[in-house]
Amino acid sequence: MIYLNTQKDTYVTSLSNLRSSLSIGFTTKKVGDCRKISVIQDYFKYYNLHNNKLVLLEQIHSANITNTNQHNNSKIEQLEESDGVISLEKNVILVVRVADCLPVIYFSLKTGCIGAAHIGWRGTLKNLMGKMIENIKNIGSESNDIYIIIGPAINQCCYEIDVDAYGEFMSVMERYSKVAFKPHGQKFRLNLERLNYELALESGIDKTHIDYFPFCTSCNSDHFFSYRRDYKKNSELFGEMMGYITVQ
Repeated sequence: MIYLNTQKDTYVTSLSNLRSSLSIGFTTKKVGDCRKISVIQDYFKYYNLHNNKLVLLEQIHSANITNTNQHNNSKIEQLEESDGVISLEKNVILVVRVADCLPVIYFSLKTGCIGAAHIGWRGTLKNLMGKMIENIKNIGSESNDIYIIIGPAINQCCYEIDVDAYGEFMSVMERYSKVAFKPHGQKFRLNLERLNYELALESGIDKTHIDYFPFCTSCNSDHFFSYRRDYKKNSELFGEMMGYITVQ
């Protein structure tokens, strides 16, 4: 279950209770615009995590996954051309920044591996969800010890894709046409969360090991930034939240 920690203005998951050393969260807009590294640093400083190394992704809507560098001693590691990251390191904070796309967090109880991914429709089309799971398995985990948390994102009520994008999905994921797509005029509405949930199940993850956020970033303007709602109308209102995981 994902619920709001009002003290931190952050949504947290009950799955983090499976290991006391885990810290997982999805910030609201009240924390500030997480495109600014200073906002992220201030947040973790307030919660006494400022000594941890911060790992940020360039996020280019790809299916590229990077392992953090154990030999990189800098306080901030910026991973170029990556939308996914995995790590076996402790005291490292993996961060993804979003404003409608899915922030997805992963952890393995067996190996202690943690991961984070930024997944929009292009990353979904490339099955970044499945590739993240496969990478975590490749370093010693099994499906039954991997847990996934899908954070706040735009819901099907507000997420339109055009006919060309729909055609691309049908060429590789037609099996999900009824559960994840809904005709809407000349376009289609995509259930990004449901489709990635199904892709996680397809990769062998038990449904009880998946937590997800039920509300829409576009509909809930009090709590969330939204690219589709804000950016084209007034870019000054736009910002990004973050999803993060760290293990001590």
